[in-house]
Amino acid sequence: MIQPLTCPVCGKTPDPTTGAQTSPFCSERCRKVDFFRWWDGRYAIVEDLAPGGALSELDLLDAQESLQPDDQ
Repeated sequence: MIQPLTCPVCGKTPDPTTGAQTSPFCSERCRKVDFFRWWDGRYAIVEDLAPGGALSELDLLDAQESLQPDDQ
């Protein structure tokens, strides 16, 4: 059975006549509330984006070497 779409902010079922403009939210207000939550930093991605971390050990070594001053 297919679950009906609900607004992620308030849980209401969106009106199909305005759904295309504010989808997946039920209203412009809920869309703005969600945007403000992202802007304010209330949502965060807490998992590594790449397997084994975002940077490999070689990438970290290259970054460290590029930060060290040249001996002249």
